[in-house]
Amino acid sequence: MTYCLLLLSVVAVTAAVPVPRLLTRAKWPEREPVVALWVWQCLVATVLLCCLTALALGAAAVFGTVRAQLFAPAPPAVTAAYDLSHASSWTTVLTVLLACGAAWTTAMLARELAEARRRRAGALAHLRDRAPDLPAGLPQERGPLLVLEEEYPDAWWMPGSPPQLIVTTGALRRLTDHQLDAVLTHERGHARARHDWLLHLSAALAAGFPRVPLFAHFCEQTHRLVELSADDTASRRCGHLTTALALIELNQHRGVLSCSSSHRLLGERVDRLLEPPPRLGRRHRALTTAAASLVPLVPLLITFAPGLTALP
Repeated sequence: MTYCLLLLSVVAVTAAVPVPRLLTRAKWPEREPVVALWVWQCLVATVLLCCLTALALGAAAVFGTVRAQLFAPAPPAVTAAYDLSHASSWTTVLTVLLACGAAWTTAMLARELAEARRRRAGALAHLRDRAPDLPAGLPQERGPLLVLEEEYPDAWWMPGSPPQLIVTTGALRRLTDHQLDAVLTHERGHARARHDWLLHLSAALAAGFPRVPLFAHFCEQTHRLVELSADDTASRRCGHLTTALALIELNQHRGVLSCSSSHRLLGERVDRLLEPPPRLGRRHRALTTAAASLVPLVPLLITFAPGLTALP
């Protein structure tokens, strides 16, 4: 059991510290934001699985009741292979730390979801008070749409069931039909991929563990990659140039082409749409996705290895 805990710790530290730093320096995530999002999720799942399985093994070694419940269906040879009859002091300390970390993670996730629900309820009530009736000439097949009386052009989506697309009258006046279609396709891309869940998870983990490189980079990269992914969704349907022009028109008053750090992502998105980077081949994309999918299996294999070797 000691070796299992050590291996799980090594895998968790490797996935949480050096790998995220290498991934942030790579160039291919800009070309394949969907694959990059999947890789980040697999890394986070690996760290969480390492902590969860280490917590289960540690609790089984420290508490006899947990051990009896956890290994009740297992043959005696499997239980003996884990050597849970006695727990060292460092195992007890590690188990307590992991239990505190699990409780803290749960609390951060609950707080993030509660705050998101509260913000959404307040924003919806405020927007519906300001929104005029939907113009009869606007095509209804664009989906649930709320038109907001506002001078500045803008459009965004609000998570929910169903998701709410919001567009200002300034955007309706400034954008052409094709540009408006690109903007709404971009926002529908967010809604269909349920990017809000990724954003909530990354924000909760980064707030709860700000000194862990994986969670800090996960939050930063998620905000960037979901926008690139939605841009790709819009450009595939409406074209790269149309999507870039729509992005410029929507954000021109914010200084989309400025060099300030707050608008750097907007400039990067425009440049990327005007000069699309070469994409990975289908085989490379499939291999990257498959390799990332196998990474979360590592902590499970480490955890079940003693039991599997003890089976006749």
